[in-house]
Amino acid sequence: MEAIVRALLPIWAKPGLEGRLPEWLDVDWWESVEQLLELAPTAQIGWFDMHAKPPALEAIAKAQKLEWLCSGYAGVDWMPLDDLAARGVSLTCGAGLAANQVAEFAVMAMLAQRRGYREIVRAQDRHEWLQVPPTTVEMTGTRALVLGFGAIGQTMARMLAGFGVECVPVRSRAGEGVLGPDEWRAQLGDFDWVVLTLPSTPETNDMFGADELAAMKTDAVLVNYGRAEVVDQDALVTALEGKAIGGAILDVTLPEPLPPEHKLWTLENAHITMHLCGIPNDASRQRAIDRFLANCERFRAGQALEAQVDLARGY
Repeated sequence: MEAIVRALLPIWAKPGLEGRLPEWLDVDWWESVEQLLELAPTAQIGWFDMHAKPPALEAIAKAQKLEWLCSGYAGVDWMPLDDLAARGVSLTCGAGLAANQVAEFAVMAMLAQRRGYREIVRAQDRHEWLQVPPTTVEMTGTRALVLGFGAIGQTMARMLAGFGVECVPVRSRAGEGVLGPDEWRAQLGDFDWVVLTLPSTPETNDMFGADELAAMKTDAVLVNYGRAEVVDQDALVTALEGKAIGGAILDVTLPEPLPPEHKLWTLENAHITMHLCGIPNDASRQRAIDRFLANCERFRAGQALEAQVDLARGY
């Protein structure tokens, strides 16, 4: 008889998992913070995602029997990675699950910035019929440097190619059409867009600061749909105020929510999309459920898990 493994899973996943779970899994479902914290000590497999991170962190601390922690979030920098490593816990993340929706959101914002769509919406609010478009500048023929060429970066590159944008990724090794980690800074001035889809790690935090901003073209736009910590936000505000670059499209900021009095709200060349791009939808939740089921079989067989986090590297 197979040994039974205790799992603690979120109630929202129950409709998609019922009737599909392996027989060796004994599942409790949590709906409230109180339920999560009460049942966490029993869990060998846990899925503790919450928008509010402190209760999730408390649950992780309580779950001392935990062997595998599943998360639908792509970013795991908020988790106690060193502690999980010391406890021998495998961690899987949501890398790639929301790639389409994040990429669509980012490309939407880039198109809106390029074509002055914000001005068109404001004119409609004023009931004003514009006689000419805010800009006549096209996307076609522009070049984008993409730092962070995982699922989101690759999906963005595919979408942008449809608009005639040449995308050049940065990868660990240089090659044809690819820049290496020691090459991209010297070529920042060649790009109309600098797209960041990087995780937050000790290596990436503050990697894009005053020097990098100064090296960009004066009409280039910084697009950050990765982690806010990657960019020196004070240096970015200074660059935007002085119009040293063409603009910035930011889905992520420090802090979040951005305080009403923050300068970024008032800068005409800053476009804030309020970390809305990766909010789970039905499609991404279904992908998360399917990945969890596939990983159940891998877990049982002692195999490497899909989207398993390297706890030392942080992604």
